Amino acid sequence: MIPVFLLALVVAVKVFKKTTPNGKITVYLGKRDFIDHLDHVDPIDGIIVVDNDYLKGRKIYGQVTTTYRYGREEDEVMGVKFSKEIILAREQIVPPAHHEDKQDLTAVQDKLLKKLGPNAYPFTFKFPPASPCSVTLQPGEDETSKPLGVEYVVKTFVADGADDRGHKRSSVALAIKKLQYAPPSRGRRLPSSLVSKGFTFSQGKINLEVTLDKEIYYHGEKIGANVTVNNNSRKAVRNIKVYCVQHCEVTMVNAQFSRHVASLETREGCPITPGASFTKTFYLVPLASSNKDRRGIALDGYLKDDDVNLASSTLIAEGKAPNEAMGIVISYSLRVKLNCGTLGGELQTDVPFKLLHPAPGSGDAREQKALKKGKSQERSRYENSHYADDDEDNIVFEDFARLRLNEPDD
Repeated sequence: MIPVFLLALVVAVKVFKKTTPNGKITVYLGKRDFIDHLDHVDPIDGIIVVDNDYLKGRKIYGQVTTTYRYGREEDEVMGVKFSKEIILAREQIVPPAHHEDKQDLTAVQDKLLKKLGPNAYPFTFKFPPASPCSVTLQPGEDETSKPLGVEYVVKTFVADGADDRGHKRSSVALAIKKLQYAPPSRGRRLPSSLVSKGFTFSQGKINLEVTLDKEIYYHGEKIGANVTVNNNSRKAVRNIKVYCVQHCEVTMVNAQFSRHVASLETREGCPITPGASFTKTFYLVPLASSNKDRRGIALDGYLKDDDVNLASSTLIAEGKAPNEAMGIVISYSLRVKLNCGTLGGELQTDVPFKLLHPAPGSGDAREQKALKKGKSQERSRYENSHYADDDEDNIVFEDFARLRLNEPDD
């Protein structure tokens, strides 16, 4: 028989909360990760609770901002900034600017309103179409400035009017992430590439064929690449190198760069002499933990999590061109290089693939294993969180980490 407390743990709803420095206002969010489904994005739904008689005629405003940093702070001179902050949504929450119909509330909002009492007010924000996903470019060991990337913040503040900035002691900011998940089906297409290389003053060619075992991989999953080499030339293949390559496009400045996030080099079966053939499946596992402190590696959102993932591939909605994507666009490829000696040079090919999180509730055992590996930090936080005094609604409250605000203290 399963203990009652374990049953409660299974069905408990986690709610994140954060309180203003003066302790008068608390903001609750049902989740921190919001999913872009291509045709729509999860709404940002939350509850704000204010102490009795605190406002005294003032109002509470909420807003969602995105900061797109595309250059280092230390390189900013003569008033030129390499970041852009955009307010995506803003509205008055307390008192409500418009009547909130009960049908518009989510299940978590409805449950929190019943639990938190009459001083609780719901709010909902929506991401605009084509808003970029959360991506952070890992800084180098000696860099102390803010990392490059795209981040989102939900902020609430007390003010007399919407144009006022509010005071630090009565403001709260909650960092959130906008992510994309893999589609339910990974498809049946096996990405492949076939290239050949001829040599001056020498007959014949070397043929290289690379085929992947999937088109979409999950974070933490092995990437299998079947490599076939047919040497019909007079040159020999000395060794084989295999890489997982992460490609980043910073759209604001039209810059592109690539990083190897996993690699191997082998001399197995080498030299592949004239007239010989070679076939083998190589496996690589691209992980953020294998690329710590490497500058420029793109990560999914936060840097502080121990189990942070490499940035997921950027998915494009059907009917839209890839160049319409905004923010930092991420793609991956598996690269194979054949070393044909000093005079022969190299034969190289790239096979594109996608690296993503599995969709929750997909049911596949391997999907769940990959999801579990990517969420171990979330699991430890869950275990260390605490139940509310009244746990009949099975709500677990967890504090947001304090996010420093840039507003002046005056």
